[in-house]
Amino acid sequence: MPQHNLTRAEAQTRAALLSVQSYDITLVLDGQGEDFRSVTRVTFSAEEGAATFIDAITTHVESITLNGEELDPTALVTPGRIALPGLAAENVLTVDARFAYMNTGEGLHRFVDPVDDETYLYTQFEVPDARRVFPVFEQPDLKASFSFTVLAPDHWTVVSNSPTPQAGEAAEPAARLGIDAAGLSTWQFAPTPPISSYITAIIAGPYRGVFSSLRSSDGEDVELGVYCRASLFEHLDADDILDITRAGFEFYERIFGTPYPFEKYDQLFVPEFNAGAMENAGAVTFLENYVFRSRPTRAMVERRAVTILHELAHMWFGDLVTMRWWNDLWLNESFAEFMSTLATAEATEFTDAWTTFATLEKAWAYRQDQLPSTHPIVAPIEDLADVEVNFDGITYAKGASVLKQLVAWVGREEFFTGVQRYFESHAWSNTELSDLMVELAEASGRDLSAWTALWLEESGVTLMRPRLERAADGTVSALSIEQTPVELPGQPVPSLRPQRMGVGLYSLGTDGIFARTEFHEIDIDGPTAQVPLTGTGGTGAERAGTGHAGVEAAPVVVVVNDADLAYAKVRFDELSLRTAMEHLSGFTDSLTQLMVLSTVWDMVRDGELSARAYIDMLCTHLPAVTHSTGLLVQMRQLTTALTAYLPPADRPQARAQVAAALQRMMHAAPAGSDQQLQFFQGFTAHACTPEQLDELAAVLDGQDEPLPGLSLDTDLRWSVVVALAAAGRLDAAGVERWLAEDDTATGRRSAQTALAAPATPEAKSTAFTRLVDDRSLPNATAQAIARGFRLGLETESGEPVAALAPLEPFAAEYFDRVAGWWETRTLEIAQLFTLELYPPASQSTVIATLAWLQSHPAAPKGLLRLMRENLDTAERTLRCQAAAGS
Repeated sequence: MPQHNLTRAEAQTRAALLSVQSYDITLVLDGQGEDFRSVTRVTFSAEEGAATFIDAITTHVESITLNGEELDPTALVTPGRIALPGLAAENVLTVDARFAYMNTGEGLHRFVDPVDDETYLYTQFEVPDARRVFPVFEQPDLKASFSFTVLAPDHWTVVSNSPTPQAGEAAEPAARLGIDAAGLSTWQFAPTPPISSYITAIIAGPYRGVFSSLRSSDGEDVELGVYCRASLFEHLDADDILDITRAGFEFYERIFGTPYPFEKYDQLFVPEFNAGAMENAGAVTFLENYVFRSRPTRAMVERRAVTILHELAHMWFGDLVTMRWWNDLWLNESFAEFMSTLATAEATEFTDAWTTFATLEKAWAYRQDQLPSTHPIVAPIEDLADVEVNFDGITYAKGASVLKQLVAWVGREEFFTGVQRYFESHAWSNTELSDLMVELAEASGRDLSAWTALWLEESGVTLMRPRLERAADGTVSALSIEQTPVELPGQPVPSLRPQRMGVGLYSLGTDGIFARTEFHEIDIDGPTAQVPLTGTGGTGAERAGTGHAGVEAAPVVVVVNDADLAYAKVRFDELSLRTAMEHLSGFTDSLTQLMVLSTVWDMVRDGELSARAYIDMLCTHLPAVTHSTGLLVQMRQLTTALTAYLPPADRPQARAQVAAALQRMMHAAPAGSDQQLQFFQGFTAHACTPEQLDELAAVLDGQDEPLPGLSLDTDLRWSVVVALAAAGRLDAAGVERWLAEDDTATGRRSAQTALAAPATPEAKSTAFTRLVDDRSLPNATAQAIARGFRLGLETESGEPVAALAPLEPFAAEYFDRVAGWWETRTLEIAQLFTLELYPPASQSTVIATLAWLQSHPAAPKGLLRLMRENLDTAERTLRCQAAAGS
């Protein structure tokens, strides 16, 4: 299997046996051929006479020397491992081997820029892919010092965890390696502090950078670098990136009471990256989409700021102090997610970052927590197969939500006092859950054992519902909150956890604006809690600062979890739901408005409310949503409602209705506004009538400017190209003409999406065949083709688009092939295919998935998890379609 598993038991045995001092790694990276040379010298202590193994995914092992003795590679090398027999108390291991250049975003990824034909390399090692570049004891608790020496073309830039040295002559190291030094230089990096292997990094190629520095809290100067490819450098807004970085340094050093732990801080935006970013110590790699070559939404700019601060937080949570094993991954990710939102809200212009968190990240957590694969925040991780699909909404967003509550419970000052002691006690070492909780308990004087058991060691979510009595005029005379567990088949029933919750009462004024007339923070610990109504009426509205007058007595809307204090699903009473949906534009506070929308959407997802009602609400009230990320989330959910949750027969008419509404909205929105941009993007995605497509075609052909204040920049133009190609209004030759205008990496991927988008057997068959058969496709290109393939997979009647011979129907091909992908492809590609090529929801899809699960009980755990999630999504979709069609 290409993932090459490692169990927790094996890791524990090896950690008890070994203590690793250092790695000295020499890499020859010219970017040519299928593989590269890696010579690694490891020094480590061990129990004398014992045997173990070192991890290495090689293409060829030339030699193995252990304590001066040459060993036979043919006897010791197995897939993913090299056996090490007869260890001494002190050991020196040298391995000379070749490792593969990757095109999947794992290990050492190679990319050739079509603009200038230059080669760019970068490493991505989390979870277990350092072993794709050098032999390593690949587990987080075997920390060591790493020294990298890199021989590479002399016009390249090479960056690693330690400060970048002056490039030197390659003659001497090349002679030792027996290679030609012509055209090469040498970069010899100083040893790192003791760190885990997964946060080491090498980035090499003709990257260009912008440089600065800052003074750390300990008085040391920290050099800063921001890098990207040469052909993107004109778009690199390094000043904004550095401003966010400086703000983050000041905030974290102050609140952690611990200086930045490394010598320098480089941020590198690299091509074809699989994630948002990676916290390599002092050399963070980012998704290249964060270099904005076209106008971004404000949501995207904020997302970049949060990501920058998330990775910076990892320099403390994860890099300075690291979890012992992956079951405590939350010690990295939950803390980085919480801290990045806190820092964004308090140290940047995005002061409403917690509103963004509530509508985006927290919604992700709720979705994940209702899947059959839900798990505790501190997850049971028995092997790498468990952790590799565990970078999810529980580990990130639920963990951050829970930490926010913990801070409020123990007190902010006490919480960060405990965090400071945690860093002092465990710097450069590995920790478990108990190590942190001991410090927090001591700092706060609270016993956290019960809190830990309920929130960190149990999975699941509860549902909060108002129970109220109304007077004849609709005013609320009595109010309580009922808490019930959300039960999932095969999962433990969630406990009714104690938590603090806000409850708001809103009255609708004669001007159509809601005023919050009462707000109460209550503690709920069990099945019910009373809300102490005060009946403050208009006085409450004035106190809330709404500037609102003319409050009517009724109706009153009760908003449960107002201010987003709790982690729980919530509901409205019947009158509140109806009033809130009919008058959504009356909510002027963005957080309250988005909490209302989140509740409505959750009811749609649970089949309690028709997707049609949600669509109609947005077609009327979407212009009232001005929060950029909130609007982005509603646009995404609108697409899901249209393309999945409505019955197929209802989709054409609804899509035309939505496109017409967005068309009106984009013309009415303020010129140059974020709303205008997002409404145009939405109109482009949903346009379907001849008249709507004519307008898009005219925009593309230059006959019309899209809108005053909105230019058709490069990426916006590609969205129009994809939409017209999907609608059959632009053929392959037309796509190629636009590619000639933007023959860049991004342009080529966008063209691939457009070519795969038409709802024809020819387009879909070509796309599917390329995806599953062409191993040369880089990860990002495969993702782009998969995006196009998923567009228009069903006809207007709901029938699947046919596959051309020799292919069987796409659904049959999927279920026949999916297990094989996990046997023959790397994890990233196997996951991509498993999720993106899954057939559209139908009863036959559900039956086929159930049959597959029954016949593949021994499939890899990651595959079984994703297939169960696919099944759950399909079944939920069918329930939503039934609710919309009833």
